[in-house]
Amino acid sequence: MKLKDKVAIITGSTKGIGEACAKEFAKEGARVVVTGRTVPLGEEVAEEINASGGEAIFVQGDVSRRADVDNLVDATVDHFGGLDIVVNNAGVNHSANFFEITDDDWDWVMGVDLKGAFMLSQSAARVMVEQGRGGAIVNVSSVMAVLALADQVPYCAAKGGVNQLTKAMALALIEHGIRVNCCAPGPVMTELMERVVHNKEKHDKLMERLPIGHIASCEEIARVCVFLASDDSSYFIGQTIYPDGGRMIQSFPRQMEK
Repeated sequence: MKLKDKVAIITGSTKGIGEACAKEFAKEGARVVVTGRTVPLGEEVAEEINASGGEAIFVQGDVSRRADVDNLVDATVDHFGGLDIVVNNAGVNHSANFFEITDDDWDWVMGVDLKGAFMLSQSAARVMVEQGRGGAIVNVSSVMAVLALADQVPYCAAKGGVNQLTKAMALALIEHGIRVNCCAPGPVMTELMERVVHNKEKHDKLMERLPIGHIASCEEIARVCVFLASDDSSYFIGQTIYPDGGRMIQSFPRQMEK
């Protein structure tokens, strides 16, 4: 087991990539803290992990709120006696015409996707430093940190910030033995993506930009996060890995190359 007896907080783990991370981390021996805003979903994920022989608890919280973040870390330490890993997966998106984006829209996306990652990392790192045994922080970004979409301005900006936050935090924390890295996936079969691909036209357009020919499962991305949290990536700091199926290297739609 790659993460045996490690204690891991995984944000946004009531569904999607976060849920998959919670389950994969538990399979690798980690004691998992599931967290998110929706109590029934979070409790269900934790119950499934425990029923499968793992160990998990659910702590409700909104990562954009400092009080919730501090409570999450305190609850983790109170229950498991320490903290070794954080996966900053919680994220939201807002699609809108550039001229229709409000201050509230911008603040909401930045608060969850960027500020939330910073606040939890800061609170968790304080515990890791006090423990004196190092740790690992894995940020979850997106190919949209490098690519861009006209109707997703706050999201692209926030994810670009996450990539840079990863580098800066890596430099700030490595002297304490805390490694910080980032997983930035391409298309992933989340609930939102499932709705998108039900539209054949949208699905076909996506495939024209996806050389691997299929959309990633949440479990595929979770395994990358396990790698970044484990000793398998012991010489990685400040790196962003792009499990994107070739999305970022496909210059033009594939049909144009035939």
